[in-house]
Amino acid sequence: MKGSQRFTLIVLLVLAAAGVAGLILSSNSLQTVPQSKHSNGAPADSVTINQRYLDTARRLSALATTPEEQQVAQDALRIADHELDLEFAAALQAAGRQSSTPTPEVRDIQARIGRLETAIDTKQAEVKQVAEALKSARANKRDALEQQLDVGQAELNFYKERLDDIKDDLVRAGGDPHSRVQQLVDEHNTASHAADSIKITPISQPPAVPSNLVARCSNWNLIRLKQNDIVQAQREALSAADALALQHGPLSQQVEAEQAQRKATPGLANGAGQASATATPSASFTPPPAAQAAPESKPSTAAAVALLHRLADDRKSLAILDRRVGALKNLGQAYGKWILLIKSHQKAALHDVILSALSIVLLMLLMFLIDRLMEHFSARLHLESKQRTTLQTIIRVSVQVLTVMVILIIIFGPPSQLSTVLGLAGAGLTVALKDFIVSFLGWFALMGRHGIRVGDWVEINGVRGEVIEISLLRTVLLETGNWNDSGQPTGRQVAFLNQYAVEGYYFNFSTSGQWLWDELQVMVPAGRDPYPIIEKIRATVEKETESNTRLADLEWQRVSRRYGVRSFAAQPSVNLKPTDAGVVVLVRYITRAEERTEVRFRLNRAMVKLLHVGTEDAPPDGNVAPPPAEPDAIKGQ
Repeated sequence: MKGSQRFTLIVLLVLAAAGVAGLILSSNSLQTVPQSKHSNGAPADSVTINQRYLDTARRLSALATTPEEQQVAQDALRIADHELDLEFAAALQAAGRQSSTPTPEVRDIQARIGRLETAIDTKQAEVKQVAEALKSARANKRDALEQQLDVGQAELNFYKERLDDIKDDLVRAGGDPHSRVQQLVDEHNTASHAADSIKITPISQPPAVPSNLVARCSNWNLIRLKQNDIVQAQREALSAADALALQHGPLSQQVEAEQAQRKATPGLANGAGQASATATPSASFTPPPAAQAAPESKPSTAAAVALLHRLADDRKSLAILDRRVGALKNLGQAYGKWILLIKSHQKAALHDVILSALSIVLLMLLMFLIDRLMEHFSARLHLESKQRTTLQTIIRVSVQVLTVMVILIIIFGPPSQLSTVLGLAGAGLTVALKDFIVSFLGWFALMGRHGIRVGDWVEINGVRGEVIEISLLRTVLLETGNWNDSGQPTGRQVAFLNQYAVEGYYFNFSTSGQWLWDELQVMVPAGRDPYPIIEKIRATVEKETESNTRLADLEWQRVSRRYGVRSFAAQPSVNLKPTDAGVVVLVRYITRAEERTEVRFRLNRAMVKLLHVGTEDAPPDGNVAPPPAEPDAIKGQ
């Protein structure tokens, strides 16, 4: 195994081991977070209403994707709504305690309200008198009184509408605490109604797990972002609870101081004694003289009553503050339960991502092992080096293409219209790569029993030559001359796409025993008898090709019996062709392809010797063929 292959194998094994470890660590089942009832909580003494926690709970509730998450989201939403109720209660109490010096604008509005109220009272008295008079009026005066009553009622309604408008101006100017409190109450009711109307559509079952790596990574990232939002909301709730808890100490000290002041105020005890005495009269009870009791009891009683009101308000504020702190802490705990669920979902999403990544690594490892096995398998086959390399290339490319397709499906998922996509893609590739596909199939035809091999003498599309390379798509020839000529290489290489093996045809002169017919021409001069020479030529050729003829006959008879066709004759044939210069003897004989040049050389030498001997034995009667003409160069010398 080469160094690069060993390194690739080690890397793939390490990645596979890491993927298995990640699967084991992330394969824990989802934890079920126990649900608990929320407790009450909260408030502040500010009139400003902060609805941020309810808005946050409402926004996060839309992110719940499982029944467990929906249950926790409902708890968080309910706790946030309760916290808002407590904040409204604190704001109402703070608004009721507000007392400030009226501004000139407020004083002017209050004066206008006083005048309108006086006018309304006067007009109401007038309308009442007219109504009483109308009951006992005579018929001739009834119409006038009815008209007067209608006008009076219209004026009264106008004054009342005007009074409502001016009171609204007073509220906007901040001079009517009671109206401001009422507005806060209306806002509180509206907000509570909106919070109660929020309904989360129940989820019967968790969402389906994404099937591809990209979707799984996106799902894991969405869960991570959701977890960040919930963690941020939890921090805000707990931070707000801590901030409100800091107000508990000063307010508690204030309550304790007011309690001590209450115990130390003597007027409060006297007022209480008087109240009890008034509530339970006795015969021995003698009220103090008015001249002595009035100057001393009224100021002390008013102070005591004011102190009791402040003490009650502060205790109520302290209770609301504690409840609000508890509500915010419960909200943080609800978010904490949600975070535990999110972590378990994030772990499951990470498990799915690791599973997809491990599948890719295992596919690559399987492709590597198949490649190594094919190398060992092809090394045992009795194939030429080129054929073995081509076979390995085909298998390697096929496995790699298949692996890449499966990996792409794992990463991006199968297409929604897989059959349509594959059909269109196949049709397009078939049209665009038609020549290459046919050439690829032609390679298998050439590798068959009736194909060609490196070293064969073939003729393809009119080009003759020796095969020097057969690749997956091309066949390369070393071009030679015509078989009836010298048949020597021309020095040119010719390449053909292998589609000729499927769509066309080719000639292989090297099939079976690599037999081919060669031709020899012998000129018999006109002055000589050709028949004895022809017989001698036939005898010479038969003797020279006797072994080849016998082997070719046997081989062709075996082939003929296999396919049930007529047997061929391998004996040499002699034909005559008369010309003006004499008779041309055409001799065709069988020979092996690689012995063709050598056999032709021997036959040519035998023919020269035969013709030379015939010339020496010719009679002197003038029938001897004339000597060959001298070349022009000799004639000129």
